[in-house]
Amino acid sequence: MLSARAFALAPPALAVLALSGCSSWVCTDTTAERGKAAVRVQVVDTYGQPLRVTASVVGWRLEPHPQVPAEGDRVHFRFRFDGADAYSSDPAVDACAVDRRRVVLGCQTVSSSEAFGPADDPLTGDHWLAVDRPEQVAGVLLIPNDQSYDRPTCERDVKDGGGMHPPEPPGRGDRL
Repeated sequence: MLSARAFALAPPALAVLALSGCSSWVCTDTTAERGKAAVRVQVVDTYGQPLRVTASVVGWRLEPHPQVPAEGDRVHFRFRFDGADAYSSDPAVDACAVDRRRVVLGCQTVSSSEAFGPADDPLTGDHWLAVDRPEQVAGVLLIPNDQSYDRPTCERDVKDGGGMHPPEPPGRGDRL
């Protein structure tokens, strides 16, 4: 008797699910807007909410990379993450060398876990950027959008993908 009742209730329950939209999976991808680049930025998540982490460019200079000096000058920059700790999600931002008009000459993503500087300043790290015309570099800017986590796209995983994604990293020639 119980199983007959279950079979009798199943079609109405399925109809309710179908009408409520639960029976069809709609996957949508959305890309966050790129934040304003600066030397010091408040890192934000994909929804634009502050992560309570500040990233900054401590300094930069042009010099040959010690491992490949024959390739000429590269942009050697130092960065710092304040507010990130071992319990945070390892925020990451894009660092871009720009010319005087803020046109991108080259970019690289840097994360707070790479900031393990000397004992007197353990929140700093450094990286090298190769650019085509190092003599045009006027500065290094950070983009505030956290790049540490990018969920799967709908194209890759229609069931678990979708949602908000970080903005695409800028390419050479983009203006910040």
